[in-house]
Amino acid sequence: MRPILRWVLAAFYAAAGYFHIAAPRGFLTIMPGWVPYPEAVVLWTGIAEFLGAAGLIQPWSPRLRMAAGIGLALYALCVWPANINHFAMDLAREDGGMGLAYHVPRMIAQPLIIWLALWVSGATNWPLRPKS
Repeated sequence: MRPILRWVLAAFYAAAGYFHIAAPRGFLTIMPGWVPYPEAVVLWTGIAEFLGAAGLIQPWSPRLRMAAGIGLALYALCVWPANINHFAMDLAREDGGMGLAYHVPRMIAQPLIIWLALWVSGATNWPLRPKS
C-alpha cells in the first residue's frame, strides 16, 4: 500500500507544482498579506512540489525519499496559513464562497497530508507499526 500511495501523493504534488508555476493567479489571491514577494513564493513552492514529488518516487535512495517526505510535510505545514486565509476570506464573501463543505474537509486533510508524506517516505511508521 505504501508504494501505491507514494505514487499517488507524488502525482498530486507534481500536478500542484505545475499549477503553481503555470497558473499562479489563484494561489496569489489566497496568499496572506504578510507574505513577502508573493509571486516568487508561489513560483518556488511549485518548484518545491516538483522536487518533492521526484524525491518521493526516485528508486535509488531511501534517505533521499525520506528527506523528500520530510520536506513535503514541512511544506504542507508552511502553506497551511494560506489555506486558513482562503477559508476566512472565502466564507466572508457575501455569497459564502465555496462554503464549509469545501473548506472543513480541506482543513482536516492538511494534517493527513503531512502524515502521509512522512509515512509514504518511510520517515515514520506511526501508527501503522508492524505487529511483533
